[in-house]
Amino acid sequence: MSTTKWAVDPSHSEIGFKVKHMMFTNLSGNFTAFEAAAETNDESFENASFTFSAKADSVNTGNADRDGHLKSGDFFDAENHPEITFTSTGFSKNQGDYYTLTGDLTVRGVTKSVTLDAEFGGVARDPWGNVKAGLSVTGKINRKDFGLTWNSALETGGVLVGEEVKLNIELQFVKQ
Repeated sequence: MSTTKWAVDPSHSEIGFKVKHMMFTNLSGNFTAFEAAAETNDESFENASFTFSAKADSVNTGNADRDGHLKSGDFFDAENHPEITFTSTGFSKNQGDYYTLTGDLTVRGVTKSVTLDAEFGGVARDPWGNVKAGLSVTGKINRKDFGLTWNSALETGGVLVGEEVKLNIELQFVKQ
């Protein structure tokens, strides 16, 4: 059986995250330079495989000073670890359009297996004749598992930056 290749449409995709700041609000960010691809046996995406990479220095939180700190050795160490990567090891259907996506995530040179929730949005043809597929991915990781351990204690107790990172990823693929 031949495989179908899909490439991400970056202008219709987002790689987002949220982290607690000062223990009571969420700070949002994203990566602006990324690539993703999928291989499927057909357009159903069952048993699909995925690869993903983002440029660590493309992190964007809307604040240049904070982004600079995130790119530094305290966090992503983008100079020595320029890419964040993910390679799927499984994509299994749960019920309806809901799947479990497992794979190896590498951040700052540390690779860990992660399990994420995915919702397959389906396949459709756009007005220009391109076949597109949509996938929403959510999940949580602990940043300390990947060596992102910097923090600062607060006078009132707690820490400046939460350990849990919530992922919110929207991917639109184009059939190749």
